[in-house]
Amino acid sequence: MKKGSLLTGKVIRLDYPNKGIVQTDEGLLEVACALPGQTVLCRVKKTRHGIGEGILKEVVAPSPGEVESPCPHFSKCGGCLYQTFNYKDELQIKEDQVKRLIEPVLGGSLNECRWESIQCSPVYEGYRNKMEFTFGDEYKDGPLALGMHKRGSMYDIVTVTGCRIADQDYSEIIRCTVDLFGSKRIPYYHRLSHVGYLRHLLVRRSRSGELLIGLVTSTQFGIAGSNMTMSHSEPEMMDSSDSTERETSVSLQWFGSAGEEQFVLEEYVSALRDMEKEGRLSAEIAGIIHIVNDSVADAVKADRVDILYGCDHITEELLGLKFRITPFSFFQTNTYGAEVLYSKVRKYAAGLEVPPGGTIFDLYSGTGTIAQVMAGMNDGSAAKVVGVEIVEEAVEAARINAAANGLTNCSFIAGDVLKVLDDLTDKPDLIILDPPREGIHPKALPKILSYGTPYIIYISCKPTSLANDLPAFLEAGYRPLRICTVDQFPRTGNIETVCLLSKGDVKSQKLRVEFSLEDMDTDGFKKGATYNAIRDWIKEKYGYRVTNLNIAQVKQKHGIIERENYNKPKSPDSKQPGCPEEKVKAIEDAMRHFQMI
Repeated sequence: MKKGSLLTGKVIRLDYPNKGIVQTDEGLLEVACALPGQTVLCRVKKTRHGIGEGILKEVVAPSPGEVESPCPHFSKCGGCLYQTFNYKDELQIKEDQVKRLIEPVLGGSLNECRWESIQCSPVYEGYRNKMEFTFGDEYKDGPLALGMHKRGSMYDIVTVTGCRIADQDYSEIIRCTVDLFGSKRIPYYHRLSHVGYLRHLLVRRSRSGELLIGLVTSTQFGIAGSNMTMSHSEPEMMDSSDSTERETSVSLQWFGSAGEEQFVLEEYVSALRDMEKEGRLSAEIAGIIHIVNDSVADAVKADRVDILYGCDHITEELLGLKFRITPFSFFQTNTYGAEVLYSKVRKYAAGLEVPPGGTIFDLYSGTGTIAQVMAGMNDGSAAKVVGVEIVEEAVEAARINAAANGLTNCSFIAGDVLKVLDDLTDKPDLIILDPPREGIHPKALPKILSYGTPYIIYISCKPTSLANDLPAFLEAGYRPLRICTVDQFPRTGNIETVCLLSKGDVKSQKLRVEFSLEDMDTDGFKKGATYNAIRDWIKEKYGYRVTNLNIAQVKQKHGIIERENYNKPKSPDSKQPGCPEEKVKAIEDAMRHFQMI
């Protein structure tokens, strides 16, 4: 496999989050954004550890069942991955990805664990309640763009006015913003030179129909000076044969004043309000804010926040609780999916032996969403809940939300989990962990484990981080009881995972079983597979649970005769339920797999 060579192959699987594994005549090639079942043309970038790394050049043939993307930006935008796939197929791919990461880590502990089927999002289009758009241009010296980063690029921006995972209101706000600032030729903030004004646009939308719009800029509204030209190349993820050094002309001869800046901001507010009055928005604008950020980091941060119109928050409802959401509040970006996720966490907790009046720690609690969901269990009679979060604004929001929801059995502490745990005197009966994407801080993990808490529920938005943290839990004597994936991010490469861990050995009982050879099903040995093997294969591929009766009925349909009295009614008047059609097809597929038909 030679660097720079072009190879064609079939994508045999997709590893988390977007690593397509391509089988070529010269071996395996790892290619970003190549999807299972596709035949692709790739350029070899390098080879290491026995597998090559390549760059996708062309999809020669689509995957069976793949359709044309409903999103006009799909081939350019780096946000989504599965727009051309059936949602059911996307779910199966994601569940398989997590299993491949977690099962090797669990080893023998996997036998003690119940792996549950992936939970889908009730909505997989227009579900985003928050979007962060970036100002820039799509090509050198191009017009002002506002949207998402171009796939494989750190600099080029695609204006996503047709985005499918966000409500149409977001597209209208983008158009209004680009039209106003583009017509005034106000420059965007350049990442390398740190020169320019327009940085990001933050939009939040509640299900009840409230919008919060935040314009993020630097303080550089007016700068006088001389022209300057900088250049940069795209990173190595781009095809070296196609990438060119991109020169960026940054004009510093742009004059303005604080008064002129205020005039432009007022004009922007008027443009947004006019759009609302004209009925171009389905939601109501609750607030428009100006976020000033002079940090060199390419992230939405605030040195100062000014309210230009309305207020600085919206209100969202989730599982019967109301939450005040501010610009920088951590709140799940898919409210519909969050209800599925938190219901699963609450179900796990409800089945545990947490004593009345016991204590629950919610570590990395954000705005306290999980803490309040747990505090409101069992009609408000749940245990005491303590939330710990490093972002002070989020903690203040959590306290306000808890008071508004009438919850008196939860409290929140502002601070780093690593340090706060040293000062807590409560001993938790249950710990809920929802750490950042990179997982738990290595120094915080031993402190968490030192409590010896009977149960831990680990919520992970990045399965690789969960896989990295699990060995420490296993070594400390914890064993997984239940694992479930929840699709919080439809159409993208991301997935949430919930893992319930129990301290100590899993309880087991010894049973006395009596049987005779007459009662044993030996048909599977003669025909290619046991009933258990068929059931397991169907559960793995389709997620269905089928019975021995279902399998026997399908066998008889294909002339595979059971013993005289096997699975027959006890009396001539008895009736047996028929096998559902979808299970018939699954069983037939399994029988073909085991070469029984």
